[in-house]
Amino acid sequence: MVTRNTLLTTGGAVLALAALAACAPADETTSATPSASASTNTCAPATMSTKTAGKLTIGTDNPVYAPWFSDNKPANGKGFESAVAYAVAQRLGFTADNVTWISVTFNNAIAPGPKSYDFDINEFSITDERKKAVDFSAPYYLVKQTVITTKGSKIATAKSLADLKTAKLGAQVGTTSYQAITEVIKPTAQPSVFNNNDDAKAALVNGTVDGIVVDLPTAFYMTGAELDNGLIVGQLPQVGVPEQFGLVLDKGSSLTSCVSQAVDQLRNDGTLAVLEKQWLAQSGGAPELQ
Repeated sequence: MVTRNTLLTTGGAVLALAALAACAPADETTSATPSASASTNTCAPATMSTKTAGKLTIGTDNPVYAPWFSDNKPANGKGFESAVAYAVAQRLGFTADNVTWISVTFNNAIAPGPKSYDFDINEFSITDERKKAVDFSAPYYLVKQTVITTKGSKIATAKSLADLKTAKLGAQVGTTSYQAITEVIKPTAQPSVFNNNDDAKAALVNGTVDGIVVDLPTAFYMTGAELDNGLIVGQLPQVGVPEQFGLVLDKGSSLTSCVSQAVDQLRNDGTLAVLEKQWLAQSGGAPELQ
């Protein structure tokens, strides 16, 4: 199911980048100042064809929302996607003061034609249809399925999969969300099946089910904007083929391979996992259920 949530000061971002650099393997860490071999490194700031020489221009929507960003200020380094963007910038060799943010609407960011950004980060699901108009980086986030409920329900205080065993749960038919109920939670009660998430949400509101399972972006939107007293119980272990978020670049961009390489490095050294736990799990937004 493909969805998109519609729902530090610069100095702080610098500190965040410094912390990330300290954790990075020495042979992967780059510098904003080109080295003697920079001329042979096509992914160095001095050799990459960015919109502004020596700087990295990053696009995102306005407004932007937590937990992906914080206080509608992409440049403050807070929130999962802001932190990921600065981590990618650091791996490419750009310090925080050489990063510029611009506002780009979601639809314009993935429309065909030249782009005003070097890359855009805005919870873009990687799809074959979108690949016809833009490039995507390697995925920086695999969307997990999430249990949501309302305050006061029997599962509102659930902390583990075991706490959900006797719950009446539901999800949209034919989705990874439903698969997560049957294969991961395995409740004793037969799960309810709905034609769409609106029907599932209505069942939650009227008490037909104790909770419903949706992907994480939808969980944030439903509990934050659509449900009175909505509550995220927690994220479930990965199941099925997950939806993937990628950075968006101009079609055929010379930066795509460099940005993908940076994302792969951040995944392989554990940085993305750390940022995910910091901003999506441990910030109180969506704890992980085991």
